[in-house]
Amino acid sequence: MDEHGDWVAFLNCGHRQHVRHRPPFEERPWVITEIERSKKIGKPMDCLRCDRFEMPDDFKAYRKTAEFNERTVPKSLRRDHSTKPGVWAKIQVIEGKLNYRIDAPGTQFELSPGVPGIVIPEVRHHVEPVGSVRFFVEFYQRPVNDSEDG
Repeated sequence: MDEHGDWVAFLNCGHRQHVRHRPPFEERPWVITEIERSKKIGKPMDCLRCDRFEMPDDFKAYRKTAEFNERTVPKSLRRDHSTKPGVWAKIQVIEGKLNYRIDAPGTQFELSPGVPGIVIPEVRHHVEPVGSVRFFVEFYQRPVNDSEDG
């Protein structure tokens, strides 16, 4: 529960989401009892922040790839792949343009300097250079010393 007495779910993506039951606007009768809440643990929930490609605020960069160009992009980045659970990434273009394609829901972004690509954990994606390009990928996760209970 948060400081206002509302239940908060900790999602696998790293976001936290209020789960309120306030009919007729929010219908979640399962939050009322501990037994029903416990049945939801481990079940998937939609995350509006992931839908907007918003990285969790408290995640920190922990690793960065080498710089790639149109000739050195690893084959593994050109074909569908995903990050591990709980790992976000940011594709940073230094120069040129890069197509960033996400399988589901079939989304494509053209990345350029100042327009990074946000990679959601476990979501399959790939990149394709658009002519001459230089870029790197930075990986993010929740700091190890942070606890779930705040």
